[in-house]
Amino acid sequence: MTTPVTTHPVFRTASLLDHRLGDPDDDGRLFSYARCGALDDREEFPVEICRELDFLGLPASYVPVAYGGSLGGYEQVLQQMRAVARRDLTVAVAHGKTFLGAVSVWVGGSREQAGALARLVMDGAVVSWGLTERDHGSDLLAGEVVARPDTDDGYSVSGEKWLINNANRGRFVCVLARTGSTDGDGSAPGGARDFSLLLIDKARLDPAVCRPLPAVRLHGIRGADIGGVAFAGAPVPGSALVGEEGAGAEIVLKSLQLTRILCASLSLGAADNALGLAVGYALERRAYGGTLIDLPQTRRMLAQSYADVLLAEAVTLVSSRSIHALTGELAAVSAITKYFVPTLVDQMIGRLGTVLGARSLLVGPTFRHGRFQKVQRDHRIVGIFDGNTLVNLHSLVNHFPLLARQWKKGTVDAEGLAAATDLAAPLPEFDRDRLSLLPRTGNSLVQALAAGTREISALAARGAAPVSLARRAEAVGAAAEGLTAQLAAHRPTAVDVPAAAFELAERYADCYAASAAVHLWLRNRETRADRSGLSADGLWADGLWLEAVLARLLARLSPGRPDPADDVLERLVPFLAEQHGSGVLPSLLHYPLVKGSA
Repeated sequence: MTTPVTTHPVFRTASLLDHRLGDPDDDGRLFSYARCGALDDREEFPVEICRELDFLGLPASYVPVAYGGSLGGYEQVLQQMRAVARRDLTVAVAHGKTFLGAVSVWVGGSREQAGALARLVMDGAVVSWGLTERDHGSDLLAGEVVARPDTDDGYSVSGEKWLINNANRGRFVCVLARTGSTDGDGSAPGGARDFSLLLIDKARLDPAVCRPLPAVRLHGIRGADIGGVAFAGAPVPGSALVGEEGAGAEIVLKSLQLTRILCASLSLGAADNALGLAVGYALERRAYGGTLIDLPQTRRMLAQSYADVLLAEAVTLVSSRSIHALTGELAAVSAITKYFVPTLVDQMIGRLGTVLGARSLLVGPTFRHGRFQKVQRDHRIVGIFDGNTLVNLHSLVNHFPLLARQWKKGTVDAEGLAAATDLAAPLPEFDRDRLSLLPRTGNSLVQALAAGTREISALAARGAAPVSLARRAEAVGAAAEGLTAQLAAHRPTAVDVPAAAFELAERYADCYAASAAVHLWLRNRETRADRSGLSADGLWADGLWLEAVLARLLARLSPGRPDPADDVLERLVPFLAEQHGSGVLPSLLHYPLVKGSA
């Protein structure tokens, strides 16, 4: 059989990176499972592996094409980071943080400032993002780091930033600091316009005014450089200001719209790793006269997990393309993605631990270098990065009035929706000026859910789609009915948000996921079927993957509604086994992996 290759160029790029990194099961390779496990045991930073990624040119993927890099489409860097995270989340977090540190300059800096930083990043400079503080966490507007004007048209920076990734190793740190009014001690509450961003070059500062805080020990990503930095009247030139003075909070919030979506790469990589381990074990392990995968409960848990991976992938594909195609809606899209994907993958990893049993807890070489217990520990941090689950759900709650109004009106950016969901469609160049703190046109995906389900019903009526698929799509549409009125009835409050509001936000996110899957299948079903020679392409031909993920979503949207999903889930298992056995990524757009990389 010929080696199956995806035709989607973004996945081809990720496949090339995977092959250039070599077989991770080869203990002699630099980026091997054995080495990553040993580094984790010693809580040691993966210095050499990060250098290898530098050598392979990955930093250029963090830099927009406009500034000399190779970042033309955000879905490309997301899939590349997924390939890194599939091998080791610690490495992905450690290396990928430079994008998070630099993104505020791409979003809010001048062309000259961005160009200068771009050259340094492509030369290997590490950039961190100094947002959080020990006593304030996600409450960024309570920050106490102060940047006061000095006599040289610059700033004198004082205070501490804490729990910062690459805080010690990074040459640059992009710091959110208070430049507006205070009571004199820097602790007075202020508005958003009281904060500015400063790109601080620590290499130019005396250790007496800029010192690292001790690294903290972590349950997961043990080898990452998570610590802090303390400033004591550090002189920073005025040229370090990113954007205008007072625009810091706005630039950060807009930058988070990009980083929250890109964090899905970490979850997908973790999911790929965990699923590959569990499927391989179930196929090999002898039990009760057969193999573990022959047992009905094992098959069900593997099928549920496979469906969840495909759903997370569908959401991520559409969200990453929306960065270009539906830019003005990212305030909602990014919050949904950052809540939905890590939460789904956390649940999936826990389920797969049941399949592996005691082996899910083993460390060292006894079972696959302790990969499963490591990925389970490591992934828990993803839900906290760039705003935790509650922060993102709260953001959605605050947008309820806008989202409800546009959903009721049926507002849809048809051109943007088509570009976001049709994988063959060219994406417009990302325009940072289209980023908005409010999703003024709502969320086109959710607002197009009903139209998508009607289209599937029409296909089924003329025999072009399975009737069972249409029934499940219609059931999802029915479960979404009435949600608009509930969103509109909610009155947002700054504090004391009722639990029911968070539950509504979760249901809204489920509707987004359903519509992303529906429209992704509708726009690509004819071009994706029978592409690689694997029978697994039948996942697209008859909508099997879509029916499976809709069944999973129905269990979330209507938990009391009986839906015997065993039939559709059982039909997934042979496709999962075939993809695993053929050495390709278990995915909607599979590509050949280097032996052992899943």
